[in-house]
Amino acid sequence: MKSFILTSCILFFLTDFVQAQQPSYQKMEFKTDDGKTLPYRLLLPDGFYKSKKKFPLIVFLHGAGERGNDNEKQLMHGSTLFIDKGNRKKYPAVVIFPQCAENDYWSSVAIDRSKAPLALDFDYGRPATGPMMATMGLVKKLLSEGRVDPKRVYILGLSMGGMGTFEAVYRYPELFAAALPVCGGGDVAKYDQRVAGIPFWIFHGEVDAVVDVRYSRQMVEKLKQLGANVTYSEYPGVNHNSWDNAFKEPDFLKWMFSKKKK
Repeated sequence: MKSFILTSCILFFLTDFVQAQQPSYQKMEFKTDDGKTLPYRLLLPDGFYKSKKKFPLIVFLHGAGERGNDNEKQLMHGSTLFIDKGNRKKYPAVVIFPQCAENDYWSSVAIDRSKAPLALDFDYGRPATGPMMATMGLVKKLLSEGRVDPKRVYILGLSMGGMGTFEAVYRYPELFAAALPVCGGGDVAKYDQRVAGIPFWIFHGEVDAVVDVRYSRQMVEKLKQLGANVTYSEYPGVNHNSWDNAFKEPDFLKWMFSKKKK
C-alpha cells in the first residue's frame, strides 16, 4: 500500500525555470498532534514504490524570503540540485521541502531588523517554533513508515533555513547524519557534546550584509572545540546569496551522502 503520507496529494509542477528538468513534486500536508498543518513538498526517487531499499531522507529548509502559504519560490534556491537527472540517478533520496507561513520562522532566534547586518539573538532556551516542531514530527513520521534510512537523514537550509538547520541539530541530534547550513548561525553557547558526532559543512559569504559571517565563524570554532567533524567554505567577496556557491560545490552531494550514523 502506498501509504507514505500520500493521501490527498496533488501532483505539482514548478515554474518554467525548473519545469524544464521534468520534476514531479507532490504537494502535501502534515497534520500535527495539536491540529496544526505543515504544508510541504515531497520529491521521491525514481522507482521508489518498486524498490525494497530504504532511501536517505533530506530535509531542505528555505529562507525567510520564501515564506508563504503556497509559495513556489521555496523550491528555486537549491532545488535543482535534487532534480537534476544525473544527481537523481547517482544520489537517489526522499527530499522534503517544508513550508513556513508568512509570519513563521524555523528558528527561535530574535531579530533586530534595524541593524545591518541583522542583529540576531540566538537563545535555544526559548521554546522551539511551531514550524520546527512540525517539521521534526514529519521526519519522525517518515522514519516510522520504514521506507527511509534512519542512519542517513540529512538537513540543510539557507539563511533562515541555515539558522533552522543549526537549531534542529541542537534540539534533535539523534535524527541527523549530517548538516549543511548556508549563511545562517546558531546559539554557540548551547552547543555541547550531543552534536559532536554530527558532521557539518558550513557555508557563508565573506561580505554578507544580511547575516554576519561571524555567526558561522563562531560556530565553526565551537564545533572544533567539541571535536566535531566540520568543514567550512567561506566565499571571498560573496554577499548573502552564498547558496549560489554552496549548491554548486562539486562535492556537495558526494560529501553529504558519504555520511552515515554509527
